[in-house]
Amino acid sequence: MLTLAAAFTLGALLVGGLVFAGTRASSTERTADRIRVEAAQRDKAQIKTLTELARTTRERLVPVLEGLDRAMPADGSTRPAAVTSADVAGWRRAATAAVEAFADPPSGETATNVARSSLASAVRQIATTVDTYATSRALTGSTRETVVALAVRQRADANFTWSTGATALDAVNVDAGYGHQHVFLPTSPGNGALTPDDEPEGRH
Repeated sequence: MLTLAAAFTLGALLVGGLVFAGTRASSTERTADRIRVEAAQRDKAQIKTLTELARTTRERLVPVLEGLDRAMPADGSTRPAAVTSADVAGWRRAATAAVEAFADPPSGETATNVARSSLASAVRQIATTVDTYATSRALTGSTRETVVALAVRQRADANFTWSTGATALDAVNVDAGYGHQHVFLPTSPGNGALTPDDEPEGRH
């Protein structure tokens, strides 16, 4: 009986050891899990930083877009406002600073990279719009009208691209647990740009 009991105990220990060895995560799996956790934490930090950058950039660019709206009304219902060289120089400084703020971006998760790239592309398009408008000021007649029309289209594309990035930024904030963050630029109705949803800021 003692021999049988000892054999049974030994067998149970061996089986238990085999089951434990079979179910225990391998070092590779543990490493992969750790990397995933670290990547998620890093991405959450990047989302927070990117949202703050987007808000700062929006504050910097709204006066530029408002100035461009006065200088070249999209619908043609009002006469363009007088614009000085100092105005244009100020727009260029603001746009350049915004472009530089998005330079050398960190690599994050795919959704965060998409949001960042869309916002960065929009900022570059706004800077190009300012340059195009500045170029038009030295022209006359139909040539000037053609270049201004090009600048109007560039502005519309920039607004749409920003709205795409802002929508993606809102989504990653919700996924990260920060809630809705509506960092959209002001746009005219009917221009095709995406708009924020009706959820309050910060709601999950």
